[in-house]
Amino acid sequence: MRTHNSEILVYYNPQSVRARKVLALARDITPAVKEVEYHKTPFTATMWQQLLSMLDLRPKDLLNKSNPYYQENIRGRDFDAEGWLNILIKNPDLIKAPIAVRGNRAVLCNSPNDVLQLQ
Repeated sequence: MRTHNSEILVYYNPQSVRARKVLALARDITPAVKEVEYHKTPFTATMWQQLLSMLDLRPKDLLNKSNPYYQENIRGRDFDAEGWLNILIKNPDLIKAPIAVRGNRAVLCNSPNDVLQLQ
């Protein structure tokens, strides 16, 4: 998954205050910000694989482990790579932070200022 170098794609939950701050900072970097909401545009397994490769993270690293659903249904269980991808696809609410992509670089925005790494 690549974007044009003049564009930043932000994959996020619109109800998140952190996501709104990430979007605002992304717009300071470039006016070409593409917003992709978790629930309106789910990613495929292939898209997740590419994104995870760009982030240099495992699917489990993206999950909010304090989420009640995670605690009740996932914690302590072991999944294969496909299983973790399916969790991301079917449970986007578990993603702990917005993800920003510019060109061939991606960043998990645990802090809104993390998006500034894409300048």
